[in-house]
Amino acid sequence: MTAKLDPIAAAPLLMKNWMATSIAVAASLEPTLMELVKIRSSQINGCANCINMHTAEARAKGETEQRIYLLSAWREAPCYTDRERAALGWTDALTRLSEGHAHEAAYEALKAQFSEEEQVKLTLMINVINGWNRIAVGFGLWFEPAAAAKAAA
Repeated sequence: MTAKLDPIAAAPLLMKNWMATSIAVAASLEPTLMELVKIRSSQINGCANCINMHTAEARAKGETEQRIYLLSAWREAPCYTDRERAALGWTDALTRLSEGHAHEAAYEALKAQFSEEEQVKLTLMINVINGWNRIAVGFGLWFEPAAAAKAAA
């Protein structure tokens, strides 16, 4: 896949601010929970770039292969906590908002597991990853974890 453009080169200040916001939001709750949310939203949005990136990051943060593989069927898989299920349900509801406003049950589960501040943090993460999905899909971006690790070294 060849990128249509480099958004960081095209709008450096805005993309720098977007990246800083993304990093701050991602650091606001448990790291593996945030990666599960990023992967799940990316699955729904069909963003191969973000699925590729966040599965690698989830593994690096200690997430298991089993839980990564089962994420697309999280409702039927017994390996997620009630807190994770609430976060994934909220992720599904907000990522699929255009399909209808049937998010009340998801919100009730969210309220049972997350404080009001945490609800805002999680909702911001869902919005951030949905934004990244649209940037990556829209501009044909591709992140290769091995190349990124080599460049960082």
